[in-house]
Amino acid sequence: MNPPGAPPKLPIPGVKYLIAVGSGKGGVGKTTVAVNLAVGLGALGLRAGLMDADVYGPNVPLMMGINETPMAHGDRIQPLDQYGVKIMSMGFLNPGDKPLVWRGPMLHSVIQQFLRGVDWGELDYLVIDLPPGTGDVQLSLIQTAPITGAMVVTTPSDVSLEDARKAVAMFHQVRVPILGIVENMSYLDCPHCGVRIDVFSHGGGKRTAEQLGVHFLGELPLDPQVRVGGDSGNPIVLKPAEGAAYLDLARHAAARAEEVASQEGPSFDITD
Repeated sequence: MNPPGAPPKLPIPGVKYLIAVGSGKGGVGKTTVAVNLAVGLGALGLRAGLMDADVYGPNVPLMMGINETPMAHGDRIQPLDQYGVKIMSMGFLNPGDKPLVWRGPMLHSVIQQFLRGVDWGELDYLVIDLPPGTGDVQLSLIQTAPITGAMVVTTPSDVSLEDARKAVAMFHQVRVPILGIVENMSYLDCPHCGVRIDVFSHGGGKRTAEQLGVHFLGELPLDPQVRVGGDSGNPIVLKPAEGAAYLDLARHAAARAEEVASQEGPSFDITD
Protein backbone atom coordinates (compact mmCIF):
# COMPACT_ATOMS: atom_id res chain seq x y z
CA MET A 1 0.00 0.00 0.00
CA ASN A 2 1.25 3.48 -0.89
CA PRO A 3 1.08 6.42 1.53
CA PRO A 4 -1.62 8.97 0.58
CA GLY A 5 -0.48 11.20 -2.26
CA ALA A 6 2.45 8.98 -3.24
CA PRO A 7 2.85 7.96 -6.91
CA PRO A 8 1.66 4.44 -7.74
CA LYS A 9 4.21 1.66 -7.56
CA LEU A 10 3.99 0.20 -11.03
CA PRO A 11 4.80 -3.49 -11.43
CA ILE A 12 8.01 -4.63 -13.10
CA PRO A 13 6.78 -6.37 -16.29
CA GLY A 14 7.20 -10.12 -16.01
CA VAL A 15 8.33 -10.11 -12.36
CA LYS A 16 6.01 -11.71 -9.83
CA TYR A 17 7.66 -11.10 -6.45
CA LEU A 18 10.35 -8.60 -5.39
CA ILE A 19 12.39 -9.39 -2.29
CA ALA A 20 14.60 -6.63 -0.86
CA VAL A 21 17.54 -7.79 1.26
CA GLY A 22 18.71 -5.07 3.62
CA SER A 23 20.65 -4.47 6.82
CA GLY A 24 21.07 -1.65 9.27
CA LYS A 25 24.87 -1.75 8.96
CA GLY A 26 27.64 -3.14 6.83
CA GLY A 27 29.72 -6.19 7.62
CA VAL A 28 26.87 -8.58 8.41
CA GLY A 29 27.07 -10.60 5.19
CA LYS A 30 24.03 -9.07 3.51
CA THR A 31 25.30 -9.57 -0.06
CA THR A 32 26.35 -13.13 0.74
CA VAL A 33 22.80 -13.80 1.89
CA ALA A 34 21.28 -12.10 -1.18
CA VAL A 35 23.49 -14.04 -3.61
CA ASN A 36 22.82 -17.40 -2.00
CA LEU A 37 19.12 -16.59 -1.70
CA ALA A 38 18.84 -15.91 -5.44
CA VAL A 39 20.86 -18.97 -6.42
CA GLY A 40 18.93 -21.04 -3.89
CA LEU A 41 15.61 -19.97 -5.37
CA GLY A 42 16.92 -21.04 -8.76
CA ALA A 43 18.00 -24.39 -7.31
CA LEU A 44 14.42 -24.88 -6.11
CA GLY A 45 13.24 -24.66 -9.72
CA LEU A 46 12.07 -21.04 -9.53
CA ARG A 47 12.96 -18.35 -12.05
CA ALA A 48 15.19 -15.94 -10.14
CA GLY A 49 16.94 -12.66 -10.78
CA LEU A 50 19.43 -10.67 -8.70
CA MET A 51 19.66 -6.89 -8.84
CA ASP A 52 22.72 -5.42 -7.14
CA ALA A 53 21.49 -2.06 -5.83
CA ASP A 54 24.56 -1.58 -3.63
CA VAL A 55 26.03 0.85 -6.15
CA TYR A 56 28.91 1.98 -3.91
CA GLY A 57 30.04 -1.57 -3.08
CA PRO A 58 28.84 -3.86 -5.90
CA ASN A 59 30.25 -7.24 -4.85
CA VAL A 60 27.71 -9.40 -6.68
CA PRO A 61 29.91 -9.91 -9.80
CA LEU A 62 32.76 -11.33 -7.70
CA MET A 63 30.48 -13.52 -5.59
CA MET A 64 28.67 -14.83 -8.67
CA GLY A 65 31.89 -15.45 -10.60
CA ILE A 66 30.97 -13.29 -13.58
CA ASN A 67 32.40 -10.00 -14.82
CA GLU A 68 31.25 -9.15 -18.33
CA THR A 69 29.65 -6.16 -19.99
CA PRO A 70 25.87 -6.39 -20.46
CA MET A 71 24.61 -5.83 -23.99
CA ALA A 72 21.66 -3.72 -25.07
CA HIS A 73 18.86 -4.88 -27.32
CA GLY A 74 17.03 -1.81 -28.56
CA ASP A 75 16.45 0.34 -25.50
CA ARG A 76 16.62 -2.60 -23.08
CA ILE A 77 19.69 -3.79 -21.20
CA GLN A 78 20.13 -7.56 -21.28
CA PRO A 79 21.03 -8.95 -17.85
CA LEU A 80 23.86 -11.43 -17.53
CA ASP A 81 23.14 -15.02 -16.54
CA GLN A 82 25.00 -17.17 -14.07
CA TYR A 83 23.87 -20.36 -12.34
CA GLY A 84 20.49 -19.83 -13.99
CA VAL A 85 20.05 -16.44 -12.28
CA LYS A 86 19.64 -13.20 -14.24
CA ILE A 87 21.95 -10.53 -12.84
CA MET A 88 22.46 -6.78 -13.10
CA SER A 89 25.06 -4.85 -11.12
CA MET A 90 26.87 -1.53 -11.25
CA GLY A 91 30.00 -3.68 -10.98
CA PHE A 92 29.46 -4.71 -14.62
CA LEU A 93 29.36 -1.06 -15.72
CA ASN A 94 32.07 0.31 -13.44
CA PRO A 95 34.58 -2.55 -13.03
CA GLY A 96 37.77 -2.37 -11.02
CA ASP A 97 38.61 -0.26 -7.99
CA LYS A 98 37.40 3.11 -9.29
CA PRO A 99 34.95 4.56 -6.74
CA LEU A 100 31.60 6.09 -7.60
CA VAL A 101 31.06 9.62 -6.29
CA TRP A 102 27.39 10.18 -6.99
CA ARG A 103 24.66 12.27 -5.42
CA GLY A 104 21.02 11.37 -4.81
CA PRO A 105 19.52 12.17 -8.23
CA MET A 106 22.12 10.07 -10.04
CA LEU A 107 21.52 7.17 -7.68
CA HIS A 108 17.78 7.43 -8.27
CA SER A 109 18.36 7.36 -12.04
CA VAL A 110 20.50 4.22 -12.03
CA ILE A 111 18.13 2.38 -9.69
CA GLN A 112 15.22 3.15 -12.01
CA GLN A 113 17.30 2.02 -14.99
CA PHE A 114 18.07 -1.28 -13.26
CA LEU A 115 14.42 -1.79 -12.35
CA ARG A 116 12.70 -0.80 -15.58
CA GLY A 117 15.39 -0.55 -18.23
CA VAL A 118 16.62 -4.12 -17.84
CA ASP A 119 14.94 -6.92 -19.76
CA TRP A 120 14.34 -9.21 -16.78
CA GLY A 121 11.99 -11.44 -18.73
CA GLU A 122 9.65 -13.64 -16.72
CA LEU A 123 10.79 -14.13 -13.13
CA ASP A 124 9.16 -15.67 -10.10
CA TYR A 125 11.49 -13.73 -7.80
CA LEU A 126 13.73 -10.71 -8.21
CA VAL A 127 16.10 -10.42 -5.25
CA ILE A 128 17.38 -6.89 -4.67
CA ASP A 129 20.60 -6.45 -2.69
CA LEU A 130 20.27 -3.06 -0.99
CA PRO A 131 23.16 -1.00 0.36
CA PRO A 132 23.53 -1.12 4.14
CA GLY A 133 21.73 1.53 6.14
CA THR A 134 18.65 3.63 5.42
CA GLY A 135 19.75 6.14 2.77
CA ASP A 136 18.84 7.45 -0.68
CA VAL A 137 19.05 4.19 -2.62
CA GLN A 138 16.74 2.36 -0.25
CA LEU A 139 14.16 5.14 -0.29
CA SER A 140 14.34 5.59 -4.08
CA LEU A 141 13.73 1.90 -4.60
CA ILE A 142 11.04 1.47 -1.97
CA GLN A 143 9.07 4.51 -3.10
CA THR A 144 8.87 3.42 -6.74
CA ALA A 145 8.94 -0.39 -6.82
CA PRO A 146 6.24 -2.78 -5.62
CA ILE A 147 8.41 -4.59 -3.08
CA THR A 148 6.68 -7.76 -1.94
CA GLY A 149 8.67 -7.85 1.27
CA ALA A 150 12.01 -7.15 2.90
CA MET A 151 14.47 -9.45 4.59
CA VAL A 152 16.69 -7.91 7.27
CA VAL A 153 20.11 -9.49 7.83
CA THR A 154 21.85 -9.21 11.18
CA THR A 155 24.47 -10.96 13.27
CA PRO A 156 23.77 -11.95 16.89
CA SER A 157 25.83 -9.09 18.33
CA ASP A 158 24.06 -6.25 20.16
CA VAL A 159 25.65 -3.64 17.88
CA SER A 160 24.29 -5.32 14.77
CA LEU A 161 20.88 -5.93 16.35
CA GLU A 162 20.53 -2.26 17.27
CA ASP A 163 20.97 -1.31 13.61
CA ALA A 164 18.73 -4.15 12.44
CA ARG A 165 15.91 -2.64 14.50
CA LYS A 166 16.41 0.64 12.63
CA ALA A 167 16.17 -1.18 9.30
CA VAL A 168 12.94 -2.89 10.37
CA ALA A 169 11.57 0.48 11.52
CA MET A 170 12.45 2.04 8.15
CA PHE A 171 10.59 -0.65 6.22
CA HIS A 172 7.62 -0.30 8.53
CA GLN A 173 7.64 3.47 8.07
CA VAL A 174 7.48 3.20 4.28
CA ARG A 175 4.94 0.37 4.48
CA VAL A 176 7.07 -2.44 3.10
CA PRO A 177 6.13 -5.79 4.68
CA ILE A 178 8.86 -7.58 6.59
CA LEU A 179 9.43 -11.14 5.42
CA GLY A 180 11.59 -11.70 8.45
CA ILE A 181 14.95 -11.39 10.15
CA VAL A 182 17.79 -13.79 9.39
CA GLU A 183 20.68 -14.23 11.80
CA ASN A 184 23.94 -14.57 9.87
CA MET A 185 27.23 -15.78 11.39
CA SER A 186 25.07 -17.33 14.07
CA TYR A 187 27.55 -19.97 15.20
CA LEU A 188 30.75 -21.76 14.24
CA ASP A 189 31.13 -25.53 14.29
CA CYS A 190 34.81 -25.98 15.09
CA PRO A 191 36.36 -28.03 12.27
CA HIS A 192 38.88 -29.57 14.70
CA CYS A 193 36.86 -30.54 17.75
CA GLY A 194 33.29 -30.29 16.49
CA VAL A 195 32.26 -28.01 19.35
CA ARG A 196 29.79 -25.23 18.55
CA ILE A 197 31.22 -21.76 19.22
CA ASP A 198 29.01 -18.67 19.47
CA VAL A 199 31.55 -16.19 18.13
CA PHE A 200 29.19 -13.19 18.01
CA SER A 201 26.85 -14.32 20.81
CA HIS A 202 23.76 -16.29 19.81
CA GLY A 203 19.99 -16.03 19.68
CA GLY A 204 19.77 -12.26 19.34
CA GLY A 205 18.16 -12.40 15.91
CA LYS A 206 15.32 -14.65 17.04
CA ARG A 207 14.82 -12.66 20.24
CA THR A 208 14.71 -9.38 18.31
CA ALA A 209 12.23 -10.81 15.80
CA GLU A 210 9.96 -11.85 18.66
CA GLN A 211 10.25 -8.41 20.27
CA LEU A 212 9.38 -6.66 17.00
CA GLY A 213 6.60 -9.07 16.10
CA VAL A 214 8.17 -10.22 12.82
CA HIS A 215 9.09 -13.65 11.52
CA PHE A 216 12.45 -15.24 12.20
CA LEU A 217 13.76 -16.85 9.01
CA GLY A 218 16.56 -18.86 10.58
CA GLU A 219 20.23 -19.06 11.50
CA LEU A 220 23.13 -19.18 9.07
CA PRO A 221 26.46 -20.59 10.25
CA LEU A 222 29.82 -18.87 10.28
CA ASP A 223 31.55 -21.26 7.89
CA PRO A 224 34.93 -20.68 6.21
CA GLN A 225 33.52 -22.33 3.08
CA VAL A 226 31.01 -19.49 2.74
CA ARG A 227 33.92 -17.06 2.42
CA VAL A 228 35.71 -19.37 -0.02
CA GLY A 229 32.59 -19.64 -2.13
CA GLY A 230 32.08 -15.89 -2.17
CA ASP A 231 35.66 -15.12 -3.11
CA SER A 232 35.75 -17.77 -5.86
CA GLY A 233 32.33 -17.04 -7.34
CA ASN A 234 30.86 -20.38 -6.27
CA PRO A 235 28.01 -19.67 -3.84
CA ILE A 236 27.87 -22.11 -0.94
CA VAL A 237 24.21 -22.94 -1.63
CA LEU A 238 25.38 -24.91 -4.69
CA LYS A 239 26.89 -27.51 -2.34
CA PRO A 240 24.12 -29.79 -1.02
CA ALA A 241 25.66 -30.43 2.42
CA GLU A 242 27.43 -27.18 3.27
CA GLY A 243 24.72 -24.99 1.72
CA ALA A 244 21.70 -26.67 3.34
CA ALA A 245 20.98 -23.72 5.66
CA TYR A 246 20.89 -21.31 2.71
CA LEU A 247 18.58 -23.59 0.73
CA ASP A 248 16.25 -23.72 3.73
CA LEU A 249 16.36 -19.92 3.85
CA ALA A 250 15.33 -19.77 0.18
CA ARG A 251 12.36 -22.04 0.93
CA HIS A 252 11.27 -19.96 3.91
CA ALA A 253 11.68 -16.66 2.03
CA ALA A 254 9.66 -17.92 -0.93
CA ALA A 255 6.88 -19.14 1.36
CA ARG A 256 6.82 -15.84 3.23
CA ALA A 257 6.73 -13.82 0.00
CA GLU A 258 3.72 -15.79 -1.20
CA GLU A 259 2.05 -15.42 2.19
CA VAL A 260 2.62 -11.66 2.29
CA ALA A 261 1.47 -11.22 -1.31
CA SER A 262 -1.75 -13.09 -0.60
CA GLN A 263 -2.43 -10.82 2.39
CA GLU A 264 -1.71 -7.65 0.44
CA GLY A 265 -3.91 -8.62 -2.48
CA PRO A 266 -3.47 -10.39 -5.81
CA SER A 267 0.07 -10.54 -7.14
CA PHE A 268 1.02 -9.31 -10.60
CA ASP A 269 0.71 -12.08 -13.15
CA ILE A 270 4.06 -12.78 -14.79
CA THR A 271 2.34 -13.00 -18.17
CA ASP A 272 0.99 -9.42 -17.99
